[in-house]
Amino acid sequence: MSWERTELLGSPQTNTSPGYSCDTVKKPIEIYVFIDPMCPECWSLEPYLKKLSIEYGRFFTLRPIISGSSKPLTHDNFEQPRKLKEIWERTASRTGMSCDGDLWIENPIHSPITAYLAIKAAELQGIRFGKVFLRKVQESLFLRKQDISQESVLLECAKSAKLDLQEFHSDLHSISAKKALQCDYKLNHEMEIDYMPTMVFFHKNIEEQGIKISGLYPYEIYVRVLSEMLERLPIPSQHPSLEEFARHYEVIGTKEVSVVYNWSIEKAEREMKKLQLKQIVEKIPAKHGTFWQYIDTN
Repeated sequence: MSWERTELLGSPQTNTSPGYSCDTVKKPIEIYVFIDPMCPECWSLEPYLKKLSIEYGRFFTLRPIISGSSKPLTHDNFEQPRKLKEIWERTASRTGMSCDGDLWIENPIHSPITAYLAIKAAELQGIRFGKVFLRKVQESLFLRKQDISQESVLLECAKSAKLDLQEFHSDLHSISAKKALQCDYKLNHEMEIDYMPTMVFFHKNIEEQGIKISGLYPYEIYVRVLSEMLERLPIPSQHPSLEEFARHYEVIGTKEVSVVYNWSIEKAEREMKKLQLKQIVEKIPAKHGTFWQYIDTN
């Protein structure tokens, strides 16, 4: 495996931003994940982040950092929506993480800045809520072809993420959310992020360096980097049952199940169909691959 895209960096000058809890100092490793919520390659990283969190989450805190451009998207060029559709479809076919490129023809997004600010606003209620909200935004975009620049869509995501809606609505238009987004852009500049997704691993006791990995890699590479930072090969935690996994994440893809449990896509699909027969999950229509929604009976 080539490490050409992996490099050492200085420790970040900005270590906190509004809304991040002090949990980040309790675990030895902090992982910055630089993503654009509208990037299908970043969406494709989700299965590996889930697996890493389940197996080794006791050692690190994940911190999503917004990397997308806040400039309005121009669709004056007739070919641009078609090109974006083609990129999405090609990525979905290759990765198994569905993203419906028809969005760019049927319901194109013109300005992503509202979605970026919404993610920062959600993080003001805690990093955990921020990550759940980010996932809901990605599901709305890639699976449901919704315009995530619309406030009504973002409010539905906030409701689904169980945020305090009044607080979220207020924070969405706040100086705090804008400052948090600017903090993310500053980190992008400091760490010379030029490719998405990018993960940067830092050890809280080793300030002089971090390890940056740009692009998508096999899962074993992320474990290897984590082991280097810890200076030992950690023992993975036991996996939850498939039902517990579905209950915790609420919406999961067959590809995510396959990666987390080291199953083939065929076996992952069979196991999810067993839960479907028990009325534990229901199938979500998706253009590529299969996604499942946990049925909450409470």
